[in-house]
Amino acid sequence: MEPKLYRPPPEVRGMTSLDKDAFTRTVTVPALQVPTGVLNKVVKSLKKSTLHCPGVHRVVPGSEEGSSFRLVLLDPHRVSSASSFSEAEAEALRSFGVSDELQQYDLKLTYDNLKTEEVLEAVLPQGQDVTSSFSRVGHIAHMNLRDHQLPYKNLIGQVIMDKNPGITCVVNKTNMIDSTYRNFKMEVLAGEENMVAKVKENGVTYEFDFSRVYWNPRLSTEHQRVVQLVKRGDAVFDVFAGVGPFAIPAARLGAKVLANDLNPESYRWLQHNCKLNKLESKVQTFNLDGRDFIRGPLRRELPALLKGESAVHVVMNLPALALEFLDAFRGLLQPEPTCDRNLPTVHCYGFSKHDDPEADVVQRASRSLGFPLENECSVHFVRNVAPNKDMMCVRFTVPKDVLYCSSKTKTEPSEEPAPKKPKCEDATNLT
Repeated sequence: MEPKLYRPPPEVRGMTSLDKDAFTRTVTVPALQVPTGVLNKVVKSLKKSTLHCPGVHRVVPGSEEGSSFRLVLLDPHRVSSASSFSEAEAEALRSFGVSDELQQYDLKLTYDNLKTEEVLEAVLPQGQDVTSSFSRVGHIAHMNLRDHQLPYKNLIGQVIMDKNPGITCVVNKTNMIDSTYRNFKMEVLAGEENMVAKVKENGVTYEFDFSRVYWNPRLSTEHQRVVQLVKRGDAVFDVFAGVGPFAIPAARLGAKVLANDLNPESYRWLQHNCKLNKLESKVQTFNLDGRDFIRGPLRRELPALLKGESAVHVVMNLPALALEFLDAFRGLLQPEPTCDRNLPTVHCYGFSKHDDPEADVVQRASRSLGFPLENECSVHFVRNVAPNKDMMCVRFTVPKDVLYCSSKTKTEPSEEPAPKKPKCEDATNLT
């Protein structure tokens, strides 16, 4: 790690309300007086020795107004005397007729010249973690502050906003995600209280109220991975669609899409985003419980689709609960011998804290489905959402023995008790 040119004054330690002036200091750096005629050539030749500091110009006016000379500021950690220049640098100075005699220049450095981490390291108590990371959702920076950082939350929010162009609102999560609607309460730390964000992911534009729906920018790659499996003419049933990150790209590819979400706000923004992307005629939207969607719209559409040639995809992206909803496929259809060539492919997400998360999610999926999937599925690791907690995607074709009614498998919807909904443990972990 290179030595720092500037260290904030110790007086800023413990500051909870940002005072930018308190960070101002003057440091002395070496400089060379260079004729303007060869200025660009000299700067290029000395690029390893010149000063590199955020917001600081390496070339400043000379001491005399109207002078034909400029001062080139040098890094004091690299250059302390004329002998500090490399042989190539010294030769270049001689060839341009520039004296290697160093001058001293008083450089005023302020809050604006510091990086986010440098400000927070100077302010927060020594030895404690410094949080400068956040998820960006349009103009909103979403942070998950730890308890020891909360006394400094407003200062942290202001610094994040100052140092990141385009961020006009900084929020902090204040509770766990609601397992049903997948949203969480948040506190505005700095900036405007405008929660309606506009984002672009994989070429698709989305708008939504970030405080009332769920959106995770870390899932962009996963959305793209699954959508790339969809071909024109395929059918996609998105059981927990949110604001449309699977459904809308699939519709753009020419798939027939039925998208559902129980959260009324997600449903409203899903419809809005279909219109925003001129796909309202390509996506049928529903505001149902996931199990009701599977046993209603999906059940009605499936028999005709099974007779076709195009693939049928069912996406179930509610990792806190989705594996439990697989029981909705049990005895979903009446048996038709000619309708088994195009069985639906399910992409079901789940969290696991198990030492073997792949085996864990397969076992849980098998138990819910009532069919052993151990050799009948593939599992994709999506991401680590917390220490010892992984998000996985189980992909499988719904077995005929599960899908079609029989005396052994038939289960009427009215006889199926709704499972208890477990508490979601971490607000950062859903979708």
